[in-house]
Amino acid sequence: MLSAAHFAGTTLACYLAAVALSRASWVARSPRAAILCWQAVGLSVGLSAIGLPIALGLDPYHLGTGRALLALGADLAAGRLPVGLTAVHLGLVGVGLGIGTVLLTSTVRSLLAATRVRRRHRLLLNLVARDDPAAPGALVLDHPGAAAYCLPGVRPRVVVSAGTLSLLDRAELAAVLSHERAHADERHDLVLLPFTALCRALPWVRWVRRAHRRVALLVEMRADDRARRQHTARSLAAALVRFATAGSGTAPAGALGLADRDLDARLERLLVSGRPPLLRRTLSLAATALLLAAPLCLFLA
Repeated sequence: MLSAAHFAGTTLACYLAAVALSRASWVARSPRAAILCWQAVGLSVGLSAIGLPIALGLDPYHLGTGRALLALGADLAAGRLPVGLTAVHLGLVGVGLGIGTVLLTSTVRSLLAATRVRRRHRLLLNLVARDDPAAPGALVLDHPGAAAYCLPGVRPRVVVSAGTLSLLDRAELAAVLSHERAHADERHDLVLLPFTALCRALPWVRWVRRAHRRVALLVEMRADDRARRQHTARSLAAALVRFATAGSGTAPAGALGLADRDLDARLERLLVSGRPPLLRRTLSLAATALLLAAPLCLFLA
């Protein structure tokens, strides 16, 4: 019962941490650290959701969750069960294993779906896109609208439209291309994958959807920071404003676009300089690391 109480406490702590991260002001100035915090919270929630019913079901063993699972497997193989282990206990173990299966299946399905969409899009780009010296390292689509996005993967592609080339000046275009290359280099699609899978597995949980939106915005802020290192913040901010004014649409499915997320928050942080709060960032990373360690220790101890 003690392990189950620990899993329940960890789940509650993860919810409180998610609320705190959603409201924290420091995350906009340290998006990479905030992304790590969100990933730790998300993984801890998944492990706790699996572990809580399993710990309740294996309480008659009076062992840690991981050791109790091994003991259950050995007893089932030998055709015996300990005194006190009822069908209800076995059902709870089944619920926990079922949650784990759902989360794993959802992650694999999300990955496969994204891979299929990107493969089709890549084949289409091979047919209709072209190289252009005005956008080195990128593919250009002959479309009058403003569009810029990264198609991630093993062979990522940065794509801009002909409308983007006419909309932006050279410095702004260079900043946009750096932003999209940051998505490709840091595999931000994989950063978002666990939260996409959680949304698919738990579509009715509001804070899971909120976490996905927060991480997606932080990913864009992180790419903004990478572009700002190589180019001026004003060039990237001007490009964002031009895209908003031009009414650019969202990126295609499976891609990461320049102007898909909250432009007001991104413009504010680009134009207002400030040092990242080291103490709050460090404490938040330490706290979320402990949150992740708690269910891991319960399974492994």
